[in-house]
Amino acid sequence: MNKAMKNHRLSSLAVAVLLMAGVQAANGEAYPEKTIRIIAPSSPGGGIDVLARFLGAKLTESWGKTVVVDNRPGAGGIIGTSAVAQASPDGYTLLLIAGGYTLNPSLYKKLPYDTMNDFERISLLACAPNMLVVHESIPVKSVSELVAYARSRPDGLTFGSSGIGTTSYLSAMLFLQRTKLKMVHVPYKGAGLSNKAMLAGEVNMLFSAPHEMVPYAREGRVRPLAVTSSKRLPLVADVPTLAEAGFPGFEVNTCYGMLAPARTPTAIIEKLSSKLADILKTPDVRKQLESLSFTLIGSTPQEFTDWARKDLARWSTELREAGIQPE
Repeated sequence: MNKAMKNHRLSSLAVAVLLMAGVQAANGEAYPEKTIRIIAPSSPGGGIDVLARFLGAKLTESWGKTVVVDNRPGAGGIIGTSAVAQASPDGYTLLLIAGGYTLNPSLYKKLPYDTMNDFERISLLACAPNMLVVHESIPVKSVSELVAYARSRPDGLTFGSSGIGTTSYLSAMLFLQRTKLKMVHVPYKGAGLSNKAMLAGEVNMLFSAPHEMVPYAREGRVRPLAVTSSKRLPLVADVPTLAEAGFPGFEVNTCYGMLAPARTPTAIIEKLSSKLADILKTPDVRKQLESLSFTLIGSTPQEFTDWARKDLARWSTELREAGIQPE
């Protein structure tokens, strides 16, 4: 065999290998081959972080490839979300979002990304309500007592949030709108930081995830007054809903989902979605997450997309009717 023929055969083999690799990538067969990074657009300790680390560990266990969580807090999730919108669409940079994904378009006049077109939706994972708590120094034991106490101190109370664009912020704003109260807003870069601020007495009132506040409620450091779900939670069965506390129709849930950059191959999106759904169906996973007041979902990509469109429309209408203007 002469040198020209040998080189031709080697070139043909290389092309075949590249073509096969391309087919495998398109079909998602080889995925994942390296470390996957999940960006959590919040500080450590909040619901996004907890869910990202929990699911990341399960994906690592299932696929044998490391999944790391990268916290990118700030601007109600916009900083971390923007980073994923600009990432390579290869399935190795993912985003775990919460309420800000569908809230921010109604709270901000301009975002550095397109909510629907700059992402592929993988799975709507779970939803969970917030719980209204006050610092131990606030001498109230019910929502009605809180309203009366705050009304006697115009502009004298503060409320924390995990940032504008989060359901922590939204719950408080809707509560203030319904009660006609005025309080000073103190935003933080994620639930982990706002929870610490509440415990330190930096703020008087906070809407936070129930499981994050229950240990401190048992210690008497915070006092739970109501939950934002439509029904009482088994975790805090003695805490009424806001509807029961005199605010009919008040319901706010934080819903969590997994996204990837736009143009990530469909096969990879479907592989991820299927794997996440399988994980969420596992009995031990359901037991652990449901004990933290998560309602598990594990949707298909299309179901997630349909839900996102409806939620965008819902908050656009509700915030406009509540008089909450975009910044």
